[in-house]
Amino acid sequence: MSVYTTLTLTEVQDFSSPYGLEVIDLIPIQGGIQNTNYFLVTKDGSQFVLTVFEEMDEHGAGELVPVLEHLGKAGLAVPVPLNHSGKSIHSLKNKPAQIAPRMMGEHPMPSTIEQVKQIAIAQAKMHVALKDFPLERAEYRDQAYWAKVTQELKPNLDVADKILLGELLGLYEALTAAYPNRPKGFIHSDLFRDNTLFEGDQLKGILDFYELNKDELLFDIAITLNDFCTEYPDVHLNEDKAVAFLTAYETVRPLTEDERACLEIYLAMAAGRFWMMRLQVAQKNAAEGRTGDDILQKNPLEMRNMLIERLKFVTA
Repeated sequence: MSVYTTLTLTEVQDFSSPYGLEVIDLIPIQGGIQNTNYFLVTKDGSQFVLTVFEEMDEHGAGELVPVLEHLGKAGLAVPVPLNHSGKSIHSLKNKPAQIAPRMMGEHPMPSTIEQVKQIAIAQAKMHVALKDFPLERAEYRDQAYWAKVTQELKPNLDVADKILLGELLGLYEALTAAYPNRPKGFIHSDLFRDNTLFEGDQLKGILDFYELNKDELLFDIAITLNDFCTEYPDVHLNEDKAVAFLTAYETVRPLTEDERACLEIYLAMAAGRFWMMRLQVAQKNAAEGRTGDDILQKNPLEMRNMLIERLKFVTA
């Protein structure tokens, strides 16, 4: 993640000591846009990840812990936070923070067909495992949320972008009205390649569950398929990888006929959501004066270009 909260080694040592960790080094992690993260190296050579939650309170950060524990028991490679004094979330510089084991591996850049299959199977297993999970989050970033964000950003968009959004939303409303059988459940919402770790073709870790959200499963599929099956800066979809993804996913959870009918508009909508998210982050960084090498700001135009490309294949 970007580094918004600067920490010293002494501060981290004091925080990590109750966990039984003897930290000798900390390394800021660049990448991502929401929380502050550091790699921690302990005296025995073990490595961990310290996360400082920039926008969540203790309750919001802590509600993810049982989710990760549940997924770990279901056999998914997720980082289950450490615990001391009966809880995983503690305070650091007046912000919620946690420590979890560092999962080793590399982001799949570019992805292989086998890596695409592996993440699709894992995502389907996650959807099944969380189907009836008893959790209520304070806020859900569903379509109503993104419609609100779009309205807030719209006055600052040029005419062409307003027309583009109008076309996207019109097609989405028409197709989802015609094909209503689209299951909902808890989804990762941010399962990009840079939130996964592989050793060769073997999936070793799924990271960054802070956007966990109750929404349509098809959005999660579209988000991950878009990223794993695209090689930036080219935004064209690799059809062989896309077919491999969907075939692998359906070995665990078959799609409904309505999900299949809506897949293309959801690929476009997923690109549209992340276009809005990146514009929102850029606006917030500018308003709060967040600048410098430790602040990562992803390019909104990348997602805008993907949206235009995906819309070519949508028919109402």
